[in-house]
This record gives sequence, C-alpha cells and structure tokens, in this order.
Amino acid sequence: MLTGPIEGRFVQFLVYALRARRVLELGTYSGYSAISMAAVLPPDGHIDTCEVDETHAAVARRYLDEAGYGDRVTVHVGPALETIERLAGEFDFVFVDADKANYVVYLDALLPRLAEGGLMAFDNTLWSGKVLEPDDSPETQAIRSLNDRIASDPAVVAVQLTVRDGVTLVRRAA
Repeated sequence: MLTGPIEGRFVQFLVYALRARRVLELGTYSGYSAISMAAVLPPDGHIDTCEVDETHAAVARRYLDEAGYGDRVTVHVGPALETIERLAGEFDFVFVDADKANYVVYLDALLPRLAEGGLMAFDNTLWSGKVLEPDDSPETQAIRSLNDRIASDPAVVAVQLTVRDGVTLVRRAA
C-alpha cells in the first residue's frame, strides 16, 4: 500500500509544476506521498489527507512530524466522502489512492472542486493488468468503470501513464 519512491517523486513533481497550494489526498497510509508532496509546497500551501484507519493515521502523523511537515498536513480520519463534504473550497491537486470501489464517486465529487488548471491523479488504474482480464473482483470492476468513464466523458481530458501500477491524470475540459 506504500506509494514508493518513484511515484512519490512523480506526485512531488506534479505538485511543484502546478505550484499547488491546496492539495487533497485520499489514502494516507504511512504518509509517504504526503511527505513527498509537502516537500515542495509553497510557504502558504497545505495538504488535507484522508485516512479511514486510525492506526495508519497515527503512523502518518508521526512520520510527518519527523519529516518536519506536520504543520503543513492535516490527517483526517474517517470516510473520505464525509471529509470532502466538510472541506470548503477548491483543490489544485488531488491524489486518489484508496478505496478503489469509490473511484468514480470521488471523480464525481471532486471534479467540480478542481481549481482552474487543477489536476486529479488516480493511482493503480492499470491494476497489475487485471483491468484487461476477466477479473470480476469489486476493485477491478471499479477501476475498469473509472477508466471507461474517463475515456468516454467529454467533460474531462485525461492521460493514463505507466508509472508503477498506472496513474491516470484528469483535468476538466476547457
């Protein structure tokens, strides 16, 4: 469940290139990706990260503090959709890496909340190739549904990259 150094550097690069000030992450786990992104935030930047498991959230908070970014990242514990509803405003960058079954729900909830020029990144969209196989697990079906939806939705522009297990970048169409 760890993002890892390649993808950590990738999301860090995106946050830097976007000059993102407001970042939302769904799926904190150990805090690795949040730390990667926090390292390049401008002084007034902030990350809200959602984690459903309190044990993972505690580990992430510890590592965020050790890395010196605890004041720039808020770890919210609970269902991501509830946290999204509580958070006001737009996001410059959204990294979705948890709760695969709700990927399409997150797309619908967050696409209207992207700032002008903002991006969403969905992790694991190649799903170890299972999206092309007759695998009918709920996670595979959900990722397949997301991929199909993005490919056929004229309201978005997207690119799927082969970074690790697949990362799909999405922005609103002009």
